[in-house]
Amino acid sequence: MTRLIPHPLLSVTLTLVWLGLVNKVTLGNLILGAVLGVAIPMLTAPYWPNRPTLRRPFKAVEYVLIVLWDILVANVKVAWIIVTKPNDQIRSHWLTVPLELTSPEAITMLGGTITMTPGTVTALIAADGSSLLVHCLHTDDPEAEVAGIKSRYERRLLEIFP
Repeated sequence: MTRLIPHPLLSVTLTLVWLGLVNKVTLGNLILGAVLGVAIPMLTAPYWPNRPTLRRPFKAVEYVLIVLWDILVANVKVAWIIVTKPNDQIRSHWLTVPLELTSPEAITMLGGTITMTPGTVTALIAADGSSLLVHCLHTDDPEAEVAGIKSRYERRLLEIFP
């Protein structure tokens, strides 16, 4: 079964994404989505030699909800900064975030989360995976930003990924 559907969750997700993209649920769209959902993981399986495992999958759902909320809040904050602060009052900083994470998937998830949150972007991952270089649009306390990233995101990712 794992040869036919090497990544079942990915297959289901791709099928649902396809149905969302075509914006019409018909038998033909469902069949095409299912074919894509099976074919894409089969074709990309050689590039996934070690499937990432989730230690606590329900924590992943909590993580997604927190990230979605943070994206919403950050959009409002960035808009407020842009509208109300003159350029000379914006305090951009480069932050180095030391990592406790060791899983490449978890580090990638953290970097992606930081980049998806408006006002911050992950610019570089250290070659040894020990830290991230993050640009922050505006902060008065860079150390607090780093502590916030570690407590809000990295701590949760440590619970999710082994």
